[in-house]
Amino acid sequence: MPQQFIELGEGYGDVYELLEIIKTNQNRFHQAFILTSTKDKKTVSSLAVALKPANDSKFMPIYICREGIPFNEDKPSKRQMMFEDCIEQLGRKAVVVEIKHSSIFSESKLFYQYLIGIMRLHHYIPALT
Repeated sequence: MPQQFIELGEGYGDVYELLEIIKTNQNRFHQAFILTSTKDKKTVSSLAVALKPANDSKFMPIYICREGIPFNEDKPSKRQMMFEDCIEQLGRKAVVVEIKHSSIFSESKLFYQYLIGIMRLHHYIPALT
């Protein structure tokens, strides 16, 4: 099953868009992710959600707000708390995964291939069939 990241952006409004995607696609919800990375001693998070394919499609979209949210394990940001609350309303929890920062990759396409590899390796998303 092919998977592809769809980047929404990094800003505050983009998280609201991600939450709306989750709410309007509850029946397609597969998995939510909080992806943490560190650059220049600052830890940031990316919020992402994988949806099951629509109808007879074999395509799995993964919507992401990339690295725009400061991450503090002891004191989550308002955006992270809103994301986690939205996921909890579905009776699920987001998976927290520590990853490499996207800035070490020469292209965002390589970064997203890296993420898909990690997600498949840990069986968070289905293997390519």
